[in-house]
Amino acid sequence: MEFHELKAFAAHHDNYEIRVIGHAGSRFYQVELEDIEGQRHMLTRKGKPVLFRSLEDVYVELKRAGIHRAYLVQQVPHDEVIGRETHYQEPLTSRMPLVF
Repeated sequence: MEFHELKAFAAHHDNYEIRVIGHAGSRFYQVELEDIEGQRHMLTRKGKPVLFRSLEDVYVELKRAGIHRAYLVQQVPHDEVIGRETHYQEPLTSRMPLVF
């Protein structure tokens, strides 16, 4: 999902969730939108996933798109190393609300 698509989507819908995904051991963040149908869309620029260097960069871009809340989610490599599904999507177990 490109930035302009995110802005248009946020303007016309209110039942969606934005996740700011931080990868353990990395200083980069990605943004994901899950819509009401459970479809997940990564934020892209020119068709490629966008990586942010700081949460402040994420806040600026999401505010421009008209979004004022999201969830910070930390992926833990331990799950992937032992062959278990990552569990960052599960509600309340690994999410921290962000309001900006």
